[in-house]
Amino acid sequence: MALFSKLFGGGRTSEPAPSETYKDFAINATPQKESGGWRLAARIEKDGQEYTLIRSDVLQTKEQADAASVAKAKQMINEQGERLFG
Repeated sequence: MALFSKLFGGGRTSEPAPSETYKDFAINATPQKESGGWRLAARIEKDGQEYTLIRSDVLQTKEQADAASVAKAKQMINEQGERLFG
C-alpha cells in the first residue's frame, strides 16, 4: 500500500504553506519530504514567470523547512531579483 500512497500522493497530512509576497515576488514554500526530514524548496513567481528553488538542506520539521525555504527565497530575490528568470 505504501507504494500506491507514494504514486498517488496519499499519506500527506501536512497543509501547504501560505503564499507570501516579497518585493512584488510571490513565494510559496514547497518543502519535499525526505527520509531524514524535509528538504528546502520554494517556488518564486512574478508576472507569469516561475523559478523553482531546491536546496540540499534537510531540516527535521516541515515548519522549520517552510521558514527556511521562505528565507532562502528572499535571499535569492535580494541577490538576483529579475535575473532569477533569465
